[in-house]
Amino acid sequence: MRISLITDAWEPQVNGVVRTLRTVVAELRDSGDEVEVIHPGLFRSIPCPTYPEIRLAPLARKALTRRIDAWSPDAIHIATEGPLGVAARRMCVQRGWAFTTAFHTRFPEYLHARLRVPVRWTYRAMRWFHGRAERVMVTTQTLADELEGRGLDNVALWSRGVDTGRFHPRPVHPTLANLPRPLCTYVGRVAVEKNLPAFLGADLPGTKLVVGDGPARAELERRFPQAVFVGAKRGEELAWHYSSSDVFVFPSRTDTYGLVLLEALASGVPCAAFPVPGPIDVLDETVGALDEDLELAVRRALTRDRGACRQRALDRTWAGCARLFRSNLAPLTRGSSGTHDSAA
Repeated sequence: MRISLITDAWEPQVNGVVRTLRTVVAELRDSGDEVEVIHPGLFRSIPCPTYPEIRLAPLARKALTRRIDAWSPDAIHIATEGPLGVAARRMCVQRGWAFTTAFHTRFPEYLHARLRVPVRWTYRAMRWFHGRAERVMVTTQTLADELEGRGLDNVALWSRGVDTGRFHPRPVHPTLANLPRPLCTYVGRVAVEKNLPAFLGADLPGTKLVVGDGPARAELERRFPQAVFVGAKRGEELAWHYSSSDVFVFPSRTDTYGLVLLEALASGVPCAAFPVPGPIDVLDETVGALDEDLELAVRRALTRDRGACRQRALDRTWAGCARLFRSNLAPLTRGSSGTHDSAA
């Protein structure tokens, strides 16, 4: 199958969306599919407001259309709701082509956290964007139920995987060995929507370790000087930071899944989180703890068996994730798809 994958999120960005797409593309290619990734790096781009490390290509509609026509795909998947995603959606709707989308990011909640934009306004835009898709791929049944309640009736499940070869139990890394234990670790973007003060302000023993970077880092380092910020890590270095930890803390209330939860479990590390969509679909009291009191969740998670955490992750493969993605794709045929082009 020849697949056009359009995404506003791509390398060198470091986040769960990019890791998912990059890994799935590699799995598809290994299985014999041909995939062209259309991303901002192929066009003239500008920095995203409030996220300058993210590039956007707002004037690429004609060039994007030419690329898709030249590729002549069998299926089109629009991964994100940014400028490239909107341009690809417009082209598909105008031509009557079937396409699929994915709901990776809770933009309504993120915009509300950053700019106080009412959530209902942005969900109206989400219904407009995704409503014409043959399928909107979502990570969990909890999220599927929520989006159906918000007016999207074309959702399909697309689970996530983890590289258990890279992320696995290891001894404590020498650079972390002298930190007071237990080592309570967060991995991810350091941004307002990740709700890091709930973790950094908690009364916990040992050391709070923050692995990642982002626009809120400088402020959080000033507010919480007792925490250890080590910046973004990749590859083996990232894997060592996971496995050296005693508990992984996930304070976000707005992520659609939390790929980092699977990476922590694969490393044999129990997880603590709030009982919200994403964590409630990944964790239970065997491999972590969910509680509205994050301090209690961390203390309970510290008692969990690390072997059980590793075993949970072994069932989540990227190969299975890629197969499910492929089965959700819609063959590119002419004709109407989805609902009318309305934001109502």
